Amino acid sequence: MKFFDFHHHHPKAWFGIYNLKFGEEIPETLFSAGIHPDSIVENMDEHFLWLKEISKNKNCAAIGECGLDGLIQVDEKLQEEVFEKQIFLANEIQKPLIIHCVRRFSQLIPFRKKTKVPMIVHGFNKRKTIGDDLLKHDFYLSFGKSVLQNVNLQDFVRDFPIEKMFLETDSADFDIKDLYEKVAELKNLKLEGFNQKIMKNLHFLNISS
Repeated sequence: MKFFDFHHHHPKAWFGIYNLKFGEEIPETLFSAGIHPDSIVENMDEHFLWLKEISKNKNCAAIGECGLDGLIQVDEKLQEEVFEKQIFLANEIQKPLIIHCVRRFSQLIPFRKKTKVPMIVHGFNKRKTIGDDLLKHDFYLSFGKSVLQNVNLQDFVRDFPIEKMFLETDSADFDIKDLYEKVAELKNLKLEGFNQKIMKNLHFLNISS
């Protein structure tokens, strides 16, 4: 059985969405391309030209990761401008957005109104109130390694709707099968049935696995 890794940084992994960085060689597998908040510089013209061109590639499954980060020394207004441009690009090419958000969830939610494609917050490991608010505004959430250790997060995942969920390794080094097994157990589902439900979510996002 294969287990789809929704967001990863492992160039040798083949079943999932690789997070491609600016100037990196295009992989033969599915990838996402975007401008991470910590990659923002004053003149973004070259980055946007690269992104617009690469986003047309048949293996580009999503725009991102992109979003807002409250812990980095990049002007908040500039972060929002760069994020908004990527939203408009995603709207234009009709590909989902993989979102990076750190301590800026209240600022993130208003951007949902500008977006005409699915938005997936990757690596979600925050408290239940934040997750519930994101769900209320029609965000998907992708969960990672934290689910294996964080009991509070496990409680949230147990009740979180499968149709709004994905699983990922991000940059962590572990077997994603362990994560699928844990979430299936939390939801009292057989592993194969749970895996099929995740595959159905990908199909809904027009991502061919």
